Amino acid sequence: MSVILVTGASSGIGKATALGLLQQGHTVYVAARRVEAMADLAAKGAIPLRMDITKEADVAEVVARITKDHGAVDVLVNNAGYAIYGSVEDTALDDARAQFEVNVFGLARLTQQVIPAMRERGRGTIVNVSSMGGRIYTPLGAWYHATKHAVEGWSDALRLELKPFGINVVVIEPGIIATEFGDVMTQPMLDRSGHGPYGRLAHAIAKSSAPMSPPTVVAKAIARAIQARRPKTRYVAGNLARPLMFVRKYLGDRVYDRLIMSQFR
Repeated sequence: MSVILVTGASSGIGKATALGLLQQGHTVYVAARRVEAMADLAAKGAIPLRMDITKEADVAEVVARITKDHGAVDVLVNNAGYAIYGSVEDTALDDARAQFEVNVFGLARLTQQVIPAMRERGRGTIVNVSSMGGRIYTPLGAWYHATKHAVEGWSDALRLELKPFGINVVVIEPGIIATEFGDVMTQPMLDRSGHGPYGRLAHAIAKSSAPMSPPTVVAKAIARAIQARRPKTRYVAGNLARPLMFVRKYLGDRVYDRLIMSQFR
């Protein structure tokens, strides 16, 4: 059994992942800003830790705690993240920087701190939860997609760097999942772009809907990656992920553009 740290575990994919790993008998540390929202995980045996991934001291304290208890993190699941939507023109650069600080630099900050002990042991797994949005794109999502595209490229380079040390780097690409994602995204998007030249598009996006997969489908993909002797570099899970990435890759940008914009008329 492994010592696993799951970030963003207060809801959604992170919580489902932690529950699944606990059921398999792993030692699971769960980290988030909202410790009280992880009380159910604690009741099932998880070890909850308060962590704001944008704060260096919080990250260092979490890694130090696990290192003291177990010597190293065996598996890091970088799940913490969120999305901002709004046109490029309407989105303040401070908001864009905050998006990168959580989705990219926070993930990188934590990863940097767990690597040394993994490298010394000659083993470990780093699972980075990206999105189908790291391979495709949607209107008004430029900054979110930019962060997820960054996670994809960053993970690929990291995989090459760490392979000689026995450390696996895996990317998870969820599709449309039933989480707090939409609730957090929609109203700020309308506040930014709902009343100007992009208003019609913003309201069309807010009203759009598609069947959502439960977070457990992503949790199961993460579990498969952790269990595999030789994990795949990428796992895709959830509604629309495979077909949309197929269209983008094999039919080209213009066909993909028409397909996406046809959903927001």
